[in-house]
Amino acid sequence: MTTSEEWIAGARPKTLAAAIAPVLVGTAFAGYNANTLNFLLALIVGVGLQVGVNYANDYSDGIKGTDKDRIGPMRLVGSGAATPEAVKRAAFIAIGVAAIAGVLLAARTNWLLLGVGALAIVAAWTYTGGPKPYGYFALGEVSVFIFFGLVATLGTYFSHVGSLSPQVILASFAMGLLACAILVLNNLRDLEKDKSAGKITLAVKIGDTQTRKFFQGLIFAPLLVALALVPTSFFFLLAFLALPQILKVASAIRSGVSGNALIELLERTGKIQIIYSLALSLAMLLYAR
Repeated sequence: MTTSEEWIAGARPKTLAAAIAPVLVGTAFAGYNANTLNFLLALIVGVGLQVGVNYANDYSDGIKGTDKDRIGPMRLVGSGAATPEAVKRAAFIAIGVAAIAGVLLAARTNWLLLGVGALAIVAAWTYTGGPKPYGYFALGEVSVFIFFGLVATLGTYFSHVGSLSPQVILASFAMGLLACAILVLNNLRDLEKDKSAGKITLAVKIGDTQTRKFFQGLIFAPLLVALALVPTSFFFLLAFLALPQILKVASAIRSGVSGNALIELLERTGKIQIIYSLALSLAMLLYAR
């Protein structure tokens, strides 16, 4: 019988920064127009979809045999800790919770969000599921950038304000870049296993060296976004609080670390996203006061 600890590990809680950060930023950029209930509903949508994607990925990769002998977090199906049917059911439950919260949020704000949410659910399942999973064709980063960057940040902001601003659009790009960085690092860790299993991620397609360069670009680029926001307020320089962690992770990646060492870097990359998003949110709140 699968333990609660195994289910929690299978949900990959260390990836949740990618779901929480854009909701925080979207809410902070709404300033005094932010609504607490809308924030909580948007957070449930984001976290529910992230957990749902993780379980769906576990299920789909597990039944394809892609997750055998993997480095990294618990794979419920691949390790035999849970049956494929149980993991599939857990994915549907998580996505269902996100869908309910999304309907409530749309009902409170604008029904346009319902269509966007439906697209997000389809993207969540077809990442590694279905007859032609786009995660197997080097398109995972594109989806993550769109849904955990643009859609999550702008959708949250829109739920509070009912419109968009140039500043929050820039912020959404930064969130997307950092979410992509987490996926790129994850795929760098799994590069050889994915290649042998026939899973063509972007890392497999461009190779180890270029993946490392791409990752470094992804974690430094959000600082350029912060600089682009400086004409709005010098408070956005607070985003550079993430620079020490960025430099440490970039240095480790350039040194060629691999295998289990990349797991620690994944945790640090999640911290970068949290530090950056909190700094960006604080900057906006200080500007709006």
